[in-house]
Amino acid sequence: MRKIYVHRAGPGVTVQDLGREGWLSQGLSRGGAADRLALAEGAALLHQPTELAALEIAGSFLNLEVSAPVRIALTGAPMRAVCDGAPLVWNASHALPGGARLELSGSEGGYSYVHFGGGIDAPVMLGARSAHLAAKLGRMLVAQDSLALGPDSGSRTGMTFTPLPRFNGGLLRLVETPQTRLFSPEQRSRFTQTAFRKDARANRMGQRLVCPSEGFGADTGLSILSETIVPGDVQITGDGAPFVLLSECQTTGGYPRIGTVLPCDLPRLVQAPAHADLHFAFVSMEDAIALERAEADRRDGLGRALRPLIRNLHDIPDLLAYQLVSGVTRGDELEGCKP
Repeated sequence: MRKIYVHRAGPGVTVQDLGREGWLSQGLSRGGAADRLALAEGAALLHQPTELAALEIAGSFLNLEVSAPVRIALTGAPMRAVCDGAPLVWNASHALPGGARLELSGSEGGYSYVHFGGGIDAPVMLGARSAHLAAKLGRMLVAQDSLALGPDSGSRTGMTFTPLPRFNGGLLRLVETPQTRLFSPEQRSRFTQTAFRKDARANRMGQRLVCPSEGFGADTGLSILSETIVPGDVQITGDGAPFVLLSECQTTGGYPRIGTVLPCDLPRLVQAPAHADLHFAFVSMEDAIALERAEADRRDGLGRALRPLIRNLHDIPDLLAYQLVSGVTRGDELEGCKP
């Protein structure tokens, strides 16, 4: 059986997949990878199902060894990746020989992912292999842990792609909630005109945002009943700061929600560095559905957007236009030279 052995692991290294659907009524949120797009990217690089589990590294480090030859893919927040002293390209797939040691470090924040051909064969709990730390399902990885890998029928490696820009902050689109109208027009306008930044207080349950001015509040915020909440909901907490709920959020809450971030924009939030600006803009439900459909189509087409890390010479139509060897001359250009 192929295995990976953990030699060093910083805080926040967990096994993650798409999470657990269908348990909300039982008090268990979906969980799963913080950046679900990164799972789809890794699956495309290895030409395997998106449902397979990978390792998620939350702004930390990881050093592991593989017991047998494996295929890997690296996606999400870029890190310094080294295999037996040789650097590896991020956002790409690679073949590792048996006994190879992979070292990952230097993340600037966000969530990084290591995918393995065949996926991680961790125990299935309530229909998923992902660790749900808030629910005490699974745990963070530590040194001396070992994980089995599933069977891998694939062989393709050496592929790369251009990731969707989502590592510098930017626009987060959101739809209204039943409580959005509890905020005055002035509050909603100021909310969309404010440049927010990520607070250090964050985990897989949610991300607090810092605003440069006074906070926000609903006129009837204290009378809100606890109701169902989902990832992407933007709660306005008691101090007036927005708090965006993420994959391991609680299933009910009583803070007023000024809006809900579209699922396709959540990767931009979780991968934004601390210094990056984040802006909100409301869109209609019709536009939100269209945006989600377009993103689903884009994810489905990731495999067609791959390209080789090393270009095949037969695929370069203008090969003769390149200077492949430097310093070569015809031989008779210099003054005084005779043929």
